[in-house]
Amino acid sequence: MTPSLRLFFALSCATGALMPGLATAAPPPPAAVTLNETPVTPALRCLARRPSLNGLPRLAVGRIGDLTGKVDFDTGAKITQGASLFAVSALGYAGVPVVERLDNSVAEIELNYARQKLLSDTPERAGQSGDNFRPILAGQIAGSRYYIVGGITELNYNIRSDGYDAAIGSQALPGAQGQISGRTYVLNVAVDLRLVNTQTQQVVDTVTFQQQVIGVTNDRRLTGGSEDIGLLLQGGNSRQEPLQMSVRELVERSVYHLIAPLWTAADGRACLGEAGLKETQP
Repeated sequence: MTPSLRLFFALSCATGALMPGLATAAPPPPAAVTLNETPVTPALRCLARRPSLNGLPRLAVGRIGDLTGKVDFDTGAKITQGASLFAVSALGYAGVPVVERLDNSVAEIELNYARQKLLSDTPERAGQSGDNFRPILAGQIAGSRYYIVGGITELNYNIRSDGYDAAIGSQALPGAQGQISGRTYVLNVAVDLRLVNTQTQQVVDTVTFQQQVIGVTNDRRLTGGSEDIGLLLQGGNSRQEPLQMSVRELVERSVYHLIAPLWTAADGRACLGEAGLKETQP
């Protein structure tokens, strides 16, 4: 057997050893469904377990839009478009009463049916009673005392990066060479939120937070072979902290700052401490 055939046979065996039962491998077990919480979520839940100063007012959430301007023509927006929903969830964790202002489509449809006396809570009695419809009463819709609005205002790519490259070879093995490389890069994202008095439209409080997101890539490469057959083995891995989860954490942290004055300062600090977070003064 020629050296080239021996090399090819060895590579074939190695490939088979690395991928046993590839054709008949069972699919991996499904990932478990988990709560989508951030490090700030326990602090919000902590507030819900403590008494507020003068009762909790009803809050609403307005538009918290993507104002970064970062859009890819192939994949769309780089930043989540659901930051307002993050804020609603955060208020729910803290036990704050929330009135719906983001999607009133169902409420508007039902209100329109009620105006025409077509809506009933006992539709099985239709045609049997003249007052079998849902009345529209003055003041039936709950109002908000404050609302939260704002935006995701920054997405800065590659604010810092570093890396390395290395290669090694041997004169005893012409054409054989190994290469390794790695990169670390940092980007950051920021949000700006404000709390507004619904009746007076006065901005009661503002807050801005930013968070850095770190990514790492590593590559390995081995080349070699003989006169009539070549060898190339390469692999690597990459990982990046989830960008959209960072936005969720920023929104939750900002909401915490805006609503914490509804509790005592001691409770606000204590809940941050229980969650392992430091008190920050924006």
